[in-house]
Amino acid sequence: MGVLQNKIDFTLLITAKNANPNGDPLNGNRPRENYDGLGEISDVCIKRKIRNRLQDMGEKIFVQSDDRCDDGFDSLRSRADGNDALKKISNGKNTDRDEFARTACEEWIDVRSFGQVFAFKGDNVSVGVRGPVSIQQAVSISPVDIVSMQITKSVNSEGGKEGKASDTMGMKHRVEFGLYVINGSINCQLAEKTGFSDEDAEKIKQALLTLFENDCSSARPDGSMEVCRLYWWKHEGKTPKYSSAKVHRQLVITPNKERPKSFDDYDVVLNELDGLACEKYEDLI
Repeated sequence: MGVLQNKIDFTLLITAKNANPNGDPLNGNRPRENYDGLGEISDVCIKRKIRNRLQDMGEKIFVQSDDRCDDGFDSLRSRADGNDALKKISNGKNTDRDEFARTACEEWIDVRSFGQVFAFKGDNVSVGVRGPVSIQQAVSISPVDIVSMQITKSVNSEGGKEGKASDTMGMKHRVEFGLYVINGSINCQLAEKTGFSDEDAEKIKQALLTLFENDCSSARPDGSMEVCRLYWWKHEGKTPKYSSAKVHRQLVITPNKERPKSFDDYDVVLNELDGLACEKYEDLI
């Protein structure tokens, strides 16, 4: 399995319709938005979904959700301590950091993709891994309209109360419609350090194309979140001719209606760059 030889940039277009793409816990779990009213999805949320999809594909994941745990470990520390190879390397102050990082990258695809900090309470040594896959937070093209509704439970959580208690009342929030753009890249120099390969890049691509499979919830009903298009640029070598910022700017998206309500209400134009091919996955909706 060879190490990645060509830098990769990518842009993913997704839509949210009557869904909460990423709630803000400091704001009553309302969908995230910036001061301009544009919707946002954190990079942490996006990476969580990619990890889940890689796990569905049979890959070993270090940072697992509690409800998706498939190896019996209830914490990151127990998962690291439960690896025999890492346990042999981690021997107090004499831990070989490079060997520890290499072993962890070989074991878990999310470590060699996104990186990881292995620093737990009581340890004398911490190990940091920088991953080659970087993902920006998603931002919507147009301002989003957030709708809130009051909801109630049909029964009290605790017995012995007459009538409905205060905990039966709640709020639910959703975005009526939003087209979000996710930009990312894969760096060859960092891929060399973690052992990230072309095969791993294809797995990341497949995870992006199926980002919302098995992701439905009350906040995101099945079908309310949709992957519309993926643009995948593969540079000619490790050192690219164009910066990631310039590559991402070649995709120009403009609304053709005052209040867009669907992906078809936007005009998407991809400007070509000399010597840089782009794989387009456009028939996803």
